[in-house]
Amino acid sequence: MSINVITLIGRVGNDPEMKYFESGSVKCRLTLAVNRRSRDNEQTDWFNLELWGKTAEVAGNYVQKGKQIAVKGALKFDSWTDARTGANRSSPVILVDQLELLGSKRDADAGGMSDFNSDNF
Repeated sequence: MSINVITLIGRVGNDPEMKYFESGSVKCRLTLAVNRRSRDNEQTDWFNLELWGKTAEVAGNYVQKGKQIAVKGALKFDSWTDARTGANRSSPVILVDQLELLGSKRDADAGGMSDFNSDNF
């Protein structure tokens, strides 16, 4: 048995980057800043997120830079060969299955939807 599940809550670092494919698929890429507490201070970790389908559409319509969100998904690694050096490269990416918009009532009144969950679609 193996498990690959990641749950993160943080603030979005950039507006959604949407990509629409001829097949009808939709992909969204985001960055997420998550604070990690240590004994002496708080450090920020940055995660690259990839969302597909209806979850990507929800992110494109309701998520913007600075918005607090919760995501659940799996860790994957994008791999490629560097065109300049020929070296093999990889980058960790969170493949998001579930997205929940968080924030205060004030955030919702400003046009967002708090407690919105993409699983409802």
